[in-house]
Amino acid sequence: MTKFSFFGAATDTGNLGVSALCYATIKNIIKQQPKAEFTVFDYGKGRSKMVGVPGCTDATLYRQGAVYARNPFRLENIRLWTFLSKIGGLGNEGVLTLKESDAVLDISGGDSFTDLYGQRCFRSITLMKLLALQFKKPLILLPQTYGPFQSESNKKIASEIVKKAKYAWARDSRSYAVLKNLLGDSYDPHRHRCGVDVAFGLPGIKPVLVTQTLQDFFKKNGSEIIGINISGLIYNNPAKAKEQFGLKADYNKVLFDLLRRFLKETDCKIALIPHVVTPKGHYESDLDACADVVARLGGQGVDRINIIPAYENPCEVKWVIQQCDWFCGTRMHATIAALSSAIPASAISYSPKTLGVFETCGQGEHVADPQKLGAGEMVEWLWHSWRNRKRAKINYEDYLPIVKKMVDEQIRLILKAT
Repeated sequence: MTKFSFFGAATDTGNLGVSALCYATIKNIIKQQPKAEFTVFDYGKGRSKMVGVPGCTDATLYRQGAVYARNPFRLENIRLWTFLSKIGGLGNEGVLTLKESDAVLDISGGDSFTDLYGQRCFRSITLMKLLALQFKKPLILLPQTYGPFQSESNKKIASEIVKKAKYAWARDSRSYAVLKNLLGDSYDPHRHRCGVDVAFGLPGIKPVLVTQTLQDFFKKNGSEIIGINISGLIYNNPAKAKEQFGLKADYNKVLFDLLRRFLKETDCKIALIPHVVTPKGHYESDLDACADVVARLGGQGVDRINIIPAYENPCEVKWVIQQCDWFCGTRMHATIAALSSAIPASAISYSPKTLGVFETCGQGEHVADPQKLGAGEMVEWLWHSWRNRKRAKINYEDYLPIVKKMVDEQIRLILKAT
């Protein structure tokens, strides 16, 4: 039995994109290696059996708390583990799990191997990788985005990690170029590869609870359904987001103008679909952002707009997205749910990660960049994507079978490496 430790994709963050990475990774590995034992490191306490992973009811799955905490004595504190690892672990569950692992898989939340989200996040993401290397465990960096790095010292740390990893995968060609730059002369095409986001292999599952109102909403009745994901991270504090991500366009204005145009020039129904589920009032809450948008529309389109419930399972949200005829998302994994289901999609992208993933499916022209475009230009770009949805759907027939085959092939190679 191969024992895997898995970092960077906990299911208790409220970010369904991260949960999607977790579920898809486990499902695809268990499909090819049913007897594997899997421990997912999350933000909880202690160690326990892991349940609720779609399609993996008979698998040997555990979860283990692992946090970058201020309390130096918390047993799940990975900073404490760094100290304990030098003196044998002293029976700490997290340290022992690492010591007994055959390989450590790391996916960095898909896009968090960067200092774009602050120094604390960077330290947390890199310390887990450094711990694996300290234990001399094979570190396999699953398909993810590398960078950008604003600090040269952070870039140097990232460079040392990818050089020492047994294998490193990028999830698109743009990120692969960044990976090769980090590697320099250490680049080895056999160890360093370009793959695809593992969430392309995530299934869509109808939610257990679907209200009659929602079922009625999804009945076509001659009207197409547009799905829109609003990022609470950008919407709820637009001034901070504009500064942090260097946005030229007013994100909130883009959303209002786009929605008003759909309400005026089409008879479509509009589903507002949250993809980060956090408590009310949290700065990242997509649901809060959706509610605020509807309130500010002042009753306009009240009979055509539906705020989708905050489902906590990414497979269930993917099913919701699969009911749409066109989808526009800001959260990248919300758009991957559409792309992988052959739903014509567009993205409002605030970082380079999204363009690379869309290009994987031959859909780069459907990414609107608020760092380069003004609000009016953004709306026109997204409107053009909507108008060309049928052509986009035809293009999926060429790309999707290749992408989904790549998901299985990269898992096969990753397992072979262990």
